Amino acid sequence: MTKSVQPVIILPENYVRTVGRDALRTNIMAARLVAETVRTTLGPRGMDKMLVDELGDITVTNDGVTILEQMEVVHPAAKLIVEVAKTQEEEVGDGTTTAVVIAGELLKNAEELLDMGVHPTVIAEGYRKAADRALKELDEIAEKITKDDVEVLKKIAKTAMTGKVAELARDFLADLVVDAVRKVTYEVDGKTVVDIDSIKIEKKIGGGVEDTELVDGVVIDKERVHPGMPKVVKNAKIALINGALEVKETEIDARINITSPEQLDAFLRKEEEMLKRMVDKIKEVGANVVFVQKGIDDLAAYYLAKYGIFAVRRVKKSDMEKLAKATGARIVTNVEDLTPEDLGEAELVEERKVAGESMVFVTGCKNPRAVTILIRGGTEHIVDEIERALTDAMKDVAVALKDGKVVAGGGAVEVELAKRLREWAQQLPSKEQLAALKFADSLEIIPQTLAENAGLDPIEIMAELRSRHEKGEKWAGVDVFEGKVADMWEKGVIEPFRVKSQAIKSATEAAIMILRIDDVIAATKKEGESKKEPELPEEE
Repeated sequence: MTKSVQPVIILPENYVRTVGRDALRTNIMAARLVAETVRTTLGPRGMDKMLVDELGDITVTNDGVTILEQMEVVHPAAKLIVEVAKTQEEEVGDGTTTAVVIAGELLKNAEELLDMGVHPTVIAEGYRKAADRALKELDEIAEKITKDDVEVLKKIAKTAMTGKVAELARDFLADLVVDAVRKVTYEVDGKTVVDIDSIKIEKKIGGGVEDTELVDGVVIDKERVHPGMPKVVKNAKIALINGALEVKETEIDARINITSPEQLDAFLRKEEEMLKRMVDKIKEVGANVVFVQKGIDDLAAYYLAKYGIFAVRRVKKSDMEKLAKATGARIVTNVEDLTPEDLGEAELVEERKVAGESMVFVTGCKNPRAVTILIRGGTEHIVDEIERALTDAMKDVAVALKDGKVVAGGGAVEVELAKRLREWAQQLPSKEQLAALKFADSLEIIPQTLAENAGLDPIEIMAELRSRHEKGEKWAGVDVFEGKVADMWEKGVIEPFRVKSQAIKSATEAAIMILRIDDVIAATKKEGESKKEPELPEEE
């Protein structure tokens, strides 16, 4: 007589568990789908995506990280791939699509090795060794640059903008980007520092992309609070107040009984006196321009106008910080604490009309490293897309200057690294060698995708690329405009070293992480629960 074995339950009913190869394959499939989604956007001939949110707001872009952030990916493995794009964006600012596409291809090729019976740990180890070797080889083939290589820096900016809406005016915009970044670049103890936070981007719909301008100073999208104030102030002495020029309300509930008109009159007069005292204090310290983070009472605005002081209210905190950096002013909380030493300086503060709306320009600042790019464009979508393109270009130029190294684009780097990895892989143990060779194949997805997105024959292009690299042409890549293989350095397609190195690092780490997962334990919704919980806003 056999004993009946009681089933052992370790997870509650509302949990789903996927184990072993099933878990691994499901994760690989989810990650690959994310990579396939953005793959068609890669390169100058890549397509755009139209993203529509639940409110019906539209975003049209081919920026990898923007697409992935707005897609609201749910699958946990797919979320890991989205993290790759976010890391690439934070570290470099460009190359997000490249990183995601390489990660997807690494997983696709890993699946082929799994089918051959290679253990995931062996694949992961082979990938790790291949990535380390690829980074060494990348460092070896990179070209050195300095702040004075203006033409190379412009080519980097143009390459970053190619394939985006900004491409229509990329020569003009590249000049602006390089000028802006060079102004915020300086040497500290022999190291190049690029203070990209000193570049402010302000947008205004109207005009064309060619009307975009670089302003030596800070532009604030506000207007003066009173029409009686001067429109232009020369040799400005600037006060920055992060409080309000208003009579404070008490934090406790209090009732004041006023029984006669005289008492009311005295009460109102007291308020007036307090406001006038604040304005007198500003005049006393010698300020002729005031930027206030909170409100300015109408009566205070009247007194300021009477004294000929230019005032702006409700200025964003980030703008206050940029003004402080640019003018040398110190931000004070209380007007009473204001001293002449707290004031900043600028040659000119003026209110100008831009696209029919007033904006305040603070130019000729004490700190020459404060600049603003004022973006113009016909529609909101164009202005937003140009902002994304300029941000990518600025970050690319900045990291190129920080590292002092650049490489050619157009898939040239990937093919050269793949060639060198195949030669190096011969010395590895058999199964790790298979993984390293698959790693080399995965890098070639970049030139292959560039060719596909440009409507070229990828097999023909890849065969010619490999042949040219075997002959020692390390910068041979895909010229998507001419539809052939060409020397990408001569064509001016140049990218920062870090775009490629970070893409390889991030993609490899994500692929290895997914390959090492053999068990997925996921909670499901209990019956009666709503399908989607309201999400709390994330803290910044």
